[in-house]
Amino acid sequence: MSEKGVLVILSSPSGAGKTSIARALVEENKNFLFSVSATTRKSRPGEVNGREYHFLTVDEFRDKINDGQFLEHAKVFGNLYGTPLEPVMESINDGKDLIFDVDWQGGKQIRSSSLSKFVISIFILPPSIKALKERLMKRAQDSSETVKDRMTKSIGEIMHWKEYDYVIINNNFEQTLHEVKSIITSEKLRRVRNSKLEDFVETLTYEFKELKS
Repeated sequence: MSEKGVLVILSSPSGAGKTSIARALVEENKNFLFSVSATTRKSRPGEVNGREYHFLTVDEFRDKINDGQFLEHAKVFGNLYGTPLEPVMESINDGKDLIFDVDWQGGKQIRSSSLSKFVISIFILPPSIKALKERLMKRAQDSSETVKDRMTKSIGEIMHWKEYDYVIINNNFEQTLHEVKSIITSEKLRRVRNSKLEDFVETLTYEFKELKS
């Protein structure tokens, strides 16, 4: 397996399941870490600063942008969101796999960054627009006006599906979770992600020569 961690981007329109998948990955495997974004939006009931998000004022957020402290940042539904760069670098160097629950804007910035070689990008599609609306309504986290706004913007988000390495239709949560885990495992086994393979093959070649002599 790769000795470096990878950056797993999960994107989807709101309500398609990316956050639930990200949480399940982290709960099932200690090598998966959840990338905690910074945001200027107000915290929701039950959310803890530093766990779900790093909650910042607009001025604090803009200061961090100016200091180059974000890997990516974007304005979404009127609020600023960004990924702190320092913990991302720590995860890569520690061999931990970082899970990103980001929209297409954030995903594009991460894929275009200097860390692109570590990226695995996955887009989650809903089985239907009706199912997407039902999931948003069941969450009961947003006002009806916010749900309507998210539904209006969902088609624009879906149109970015071709920019991703993998696309999964989330008909069944457990099946989708299994497919995401399979993608990550397969990607980490790719030759280009393991710099130690060349040394290992050289060792095998040396051993073979020793047997023949």
